[in-house]
Amino acid sequence: MTDELIHTLEDGIATVTFNRPESRNALTFAMYEGLARICAEAPTDGSVKAIIVQGAGGRAFAAGTDMTQFRGFATDEDALGYEKKMDGVLKAIEACPLPTIAAITGACTGGGAAIAACCDLRISDQRLKFGFPIARTLGNCLSVGNLARLAALLGPARTREILLTARLIEAEEAKAIGLVSEVLTDADALAARARELAALLATHAPLTLRATKEGLRRAFYHGPEAEDADLILMTYMSADFREGMEAFLAKRAPDWKGR
Repeated sequence: MTDELIHTLEDGIATVTFNRPESRNALTFAMYEGLARICAEAPTDGSVKAIIVQGAGGRAFAAGTDMTQFRGFATDEDALGYEKKMDGVLKAIEACPLPTIAAITGACTGGGAAIAACCDLRISDQRLKFGFPIARTLGNCLSVGNLARLAALLGPARTREILLTARLIEAEEAKAIGLVSEVLTDADALAARARELAALLATHAPLTLRATKEGLRRAFYHGPEAEDADLILMTYMSADFREGMEAFLAKRAPDWKGR
């Protein structure tokens, strides 16, 4: 990792922090790649239970890609390669075997909004501004894959509306439409709540969480006929499933091992 992307682990909870507060945590290619690597290499041995993604400085989650990196774009491959890279980053977040929580304070736009949209849970503070105002700023576009992700999350009509009007979704609306599950008063309350949620997830059956995440990912890409036998067998044939049954019958808390 670099100073611009801080990766810490405490009590089984990993925290990834975008650390460029002077530029509202605008994302460099190295930061994208670092986050993708963390998600792709997330351990499933029980040493890490959940991942929190947040922005430093209390003013922004991430205000999109650092625009200075676009100045060198001159060829078709520059544009196509960038969107291909972005798709790989977002797919790595979606496929992460651990639950991910986006703790969103303030600005969450462009690439930052795409990252937050791919996390499993999203919570924000009252200053949230979420969206892709590219029609009035950069003049680029989103890939079809990214459009599909947004439409699945926000609905096709709202996705079309926010992109064409280039407006930003604020906290009250975000809560009402299910974009975020909770709105906290400020950045400190948001950080504390993110830790609480991560700690709660850490008490749940890790194989169930993994199967649920992967099943939803497959359903998005392949529909309800997606293959699921491996997920069913991973859970039903596990020691954790038997432990869960015995704990339930004995009226005690289960001791999950992730196997």
